[in-house]
Amino acid sequence: MDALISQFLDHAMLERGLSANTREAYAADLVSFRNFLERYKVRTFNDVVRKQILDYLMGEKDRGLSVNSISRRLVAIKVFFAYLQNEGLLDRNVTVAMDSPRLWKVLPGVLSMKEVERLLRAPVGEDRVALRDRALLEVLYATGLRVSEIAELTGEAIHFDAGYLRCMGKGSKVRIVPFGGQAQHSLLRYLEEGRPLFEKPASGPCVFLTYRGTGFSRKGIWKLIKHYARAAGIDKPVSPHTLRHSFASHLLANGASLRVIQEMLGHADIASTQVYTHVDESRLRHVHAAYHPRA
Repeated sequence: MDALISQFLDHAMLERGLSANTREAYAADLVSFRNFLERYKVRTFNDVVRKQILDYLMGEKDRGLSVNSISRRLVAIKVFFAYLQNEGLLDRNVTVAMDSPRLWKVLPGVLSMKEVERLLRAPVGEDRVALRDRALLEVLYATGLRVSEIAELTGEAIHFDAGYLRCMGKGSKVRIVPFGGQAQHSLLRYLEEGRPLFEKPASGPCVFLTYRGTGFSRKGIWKLIKHYARAAGIDKPVSPHTLRHSFASHLLANGASLRVIQEMLGHADIASTQVYTHVDESRLRHVHAAYHPRA
């Protein structure tokens, strides 16, 4: 990998006329990325996937690098990979579909995969609270639901056999959201073993119940997630919307198209062109199973 970086830097100076300062900046950025890849046992640039680039940049963000510095690193990687592809040294350029550096200004609080894993493992034990909280966190990350949507989720909306749930989003738009094996397993255990222990005579249809046997408020879910983020040692602001951002970012990093992600999120900007109740369920389930890390 060092030889390819040196070859690119020489080409950049001789053919593109880059200044010595720009060459030095590119060199520092690419060596930093190379070091990251080596720590994760990636031996060639052909083995790099988008998720690794995203994890690298998020790690730099967590270290406190400025938006400008992170943007420069992404530009250096994109230019380098484009050079390798043009020279026939790269089978597939995974940076082509990556967004511009503006991404880092509009996606605050996205968790890395390791942070998500720690968060999902934070509810410890087999009691009713651990079963409930583990299921709630798993479903939030598996589906990207808004906090109001998870609070109002009912048993009738969950279709375990087909692997999806129906969600009523903003503007009373119904959408179909697939969810994978990990979330299904945790949710089924909670419904069978945990929820009956929370039920009261006046309990409503909400899936997730509090000690009082009532559904959660938005603030209650927010406090629950903050509690487990602290327990997991995540030293950054974490909210229900952080898991929604992470859901979308990790799908995108693993190859899912923006169009499908927008359908799963139920963003208003698709409402004029796509009626969510008419979404092809089998296509969404296939994409979710193929690209979501916990499907």
